[in-house]
Amino acid sequence: MKVASKFAIAIHTLLFIYKFDNVMKTSSNNIASSVGVNPVIIREVLSDLKNAGIIAVKLGTGGASLNKSPSEITLLDIYKATIKEDNLFSFHKAPNVNCPVGKNIHSVLDKEFESIKNTFDNELKNIKLSTLTDKIDTLC
Repeated sequence: MKVASKFAIAIHTLLFIYKFDNVMKTSSNNIASSVGVNPVIIREVLSDLKNAGIIAVKLGTGGASLNKSPSEITLLDIYKATIKEDNLFSFHKAPNVNCPVGKNIHSVLDKEFESIKNTFDNELKNIKLSTLTDKIDTLC
């Protein structure tokens, strides 16, 4: 099981915007060059981040900037902005209800999965984008 790569792309995008906002145009093409994906994917991520109020996108000349300080943005904010399905886990579609395991799989796993999801959310909530911008500043 993997968390969608869109989440990592969104974080990369925000770090690029943070690092280069006053240095160069933070356009989808420039960001895509750093991320190594098609600019269409970056435009979709930018749209998600804009709709969540995390960034502003400049019309006309283009480019994006952070709407908030990196210390005000959590990884949970980014995750919720970019990952539309709130379920971290998904079940196989048709467990066999005639099988004792298949019939009871939800009863066995639902609470466990919910607990893991809550832990995941809490961990993301505790990590600020500023933690990552500090690391980028140290490395670059």
